[in-house]
Amino acid sequence: MTYSNRGAKTRERLLKAAIEVFSIAGVVGATTREIARVADVNEVTLFRHFQSKEQLLAAVAQYITALKSEALAHQDEWTQDLQCDLLHYARLHNAMLEENEALIRMFIGEAKRHPNEALQVLQQAFLPLREKLIDYLRNGVNRGTVRPDVDLALAVDQLTGLLLAGMLRRHVMPVERGYSPDRYVESCVDLIVQTLSVGCVANSPG
Repeated sequence: MTYSNRGAKTRERLLKAAIEVFSIAGVVGATTREIARVADVNEVTLFRHFQSKEQLLAAVAQYITALKSEALAHQDEWTQDLQCDLLHYARLHNAMLEENEALIRMFIGEAKRHPNEALQVLQQAFLPLREKLIDYLRNGVNRGTVRPDVDLALAVDQLTGLLLAGMLRRHVMPVERGYSPDRYVESCVDLIVQTLSVGCVANSPG
């Protein structure tokens, strides 16, 4: 195994260990010493890969959103069919939520206790994904497939909020609801597409 391959494997082991420790101890309680122990490396090795706990947290955020980042980076390869593309994105997003459920619940539970530095590194990883999806919808406006009067940022936040709520409900209150997680994701996309699509006008109150 080459040095670069060993380094990549060590880095991934550290990231997985960090996810485990952050999930249990939280951002504030997690220590680089414990993360190094779980990764079965010494703390010096950790600092060779990540200069600080905040940098490691940023790398964790990028690691868990890697599939979404890759998809959004190659939007020219998308079908440009709103239903199909948003469903693809929603499935990636939901898979990320499910795989990192404990970490995400920790972030929510500790939101008011996160150091400003931690919040900033998380924003640096997640906000660009939001902006890229907004850009995709803005291109849809230009193509005539997305309504120009819709608040695109709001629509993106509604979609990701629905997916987050569904994941939390499944794990916090795991009871049979008469539909599958896949159907829930599909229904969330259906709702947003109805709001966004040209020719679909939301009912106004009264």
